[in-house]
Amino acid sequence: MSIDLVTALRTIVGDGGVLDAAELGKRSAGTYRFDTLKAGALVRPSSTQQVSDILRWCHANGVSVVTHGGLTGLVHGADADPGEVILSLERMRAIEDIDPQQRTATVQAGVVLQTLQEEVDRHDLAFPLDLGARGSATLGGNAATNAGGNRVIRYGMTRDMILGLEVVLADGTVLSSLNTLIKNNAGYDLKQLFVGSEGTLGVITRLVLRLREKPLATNMALVGFDSFDAVAKFLKHIDRSLGGTLSAFEVMWQSFYRLVTTAPAKGRPPISQDHAYYVLVESQGADQELDTRRFNAAMEAAHEAGLVANAAIAQSEQDCRAFWALRDDVGQVLQGGMPVVFDISLPIAAMEGYADTLRTTLASEIGEHRLWIFGHLGDGNLHVVVQVKPMDYLALRPKIEALVYRPLAACNGSVSAEHGIGLEKKPYLCVSRSPAEIALMRTLKAALDPKGILNPGKIFDRHPAAGAD
Repeated sequence: MSIDLVTALRTIVGDGGVLDAAELGKRSAGTYRFDTLKAGALVRPSSTQQVSDILRWCHANGVSVVTHGGLTGLVHGADADPGEVILSLERMRAIEDIDPQQRTATVQAGVVLQTLQEEVDRHDLAFPLDLGARGSATLGGNAATNAGGNRVIRYGMTRDMILGLEVVLADGTVLSSLNTLIKNNAGYDLKQLFVGSEGTLGVITRLVLRLREKPLATNMALVGFDSFDAVAKFLKHIDRSLGGTLSAFEVMWQSFYRLVTTAPAKGRPPISQDHAYYVLVESQGADQELDTRRFNAAMEAAHEAGLVANAAIAQSEQDCRAFWALRDDVGQVLQGGMPVVFDISLPIAAMEGYADTLRTTLASEIGEHRLWIFGHLGDGNLHVVVQVKPMDYLALRPKIEALVYRPLAACNGSVSAEHGIGLEKKPYLCVSRSPAEIALMRTLKAALDPKGILNPGKIFDRHPAAGAD
């Protein structure tokens, strides 16, 4: 990239707000990545006005822009080419307002998820979005990818927690729709265009988020099952018995449970490693004594009905943290090989057959490997990890992707439950979206970004006629 671009960007944000291509080589490309950033420059605006000025300049000069949040995505949705500009929102991290009465928070897009969680906790409120990357994922990135996480079964996706957005369009136009109302049916709900759009339609700069009252009671158990049918029946039983307080229902196939409860992993097995499935179940309510009695009664009823093979019930906050630490210890999949990581969604009734078929086809088609399955079963989201030898990774990855994604079409599943499409899943978008849906996506892209400068090549290829995604 020429020095003219760097100079132009520094004119907008100041000398300290721009890193050139050489400096980018010192920054990691993201979670579970071993490479570094590549781009013509990285620009760090400190205000919406600066974002607008940057995009206006890039639009006028035909320069492509890739927006960065916390770089916790796993689908290469934030990769940039040497001729492109990275727009990082790392200097826009202000929590502008917390309204305890309206139960809203107004934040800049660069605020880290955990930072907001901790701040609203001081007001006896909660922002219920939660995921393993809470310490680095940004709220703008969560919105742009419509992140899910651990408590979707109760609170929904990020989309369900956003009341208003401020977005800068490709030509620098600022669309400010910082609505604070839960109910507002005045025309089109324009913010929904940008939630989950992966930075291809506009740059999210500020958000109004819906907060909830802080739960006063938490009950958890780690439960072992000997059949998938028992897991599915237990979900219905526990959800009904807890009267709306079920907040998480996480599943671990036996292989993943053994991985995170066996050295060198730090976790120790709260219950035997011999069960086929393990579920982390969590309930959050307002009365510790009442909720504990109800939780224990529900667990006892499940045991009497023959659904539960084994269980450990948390007796303290420390126990709860230890249970979650097992589920969150995803880094163990990096040990001993190269993982191919997937997040898929499918009906609960199809999960057992899908997993059994995948296990069989992987064994016959790619040979030696390790397979782990875990995830947010309560909302239909499974994480699938296939580990192979480093020397086989590049050759086997396309074959593994086909074996994981193609069977989803038969059960109306999705190739992306929460991480988006990015570059990695483009060939399989058609598994989950019809030709008419993809055509409408292209129409929206062409209308909002006619020059195709925003995160080009992500979700689907550039349109051959318009030059846009």
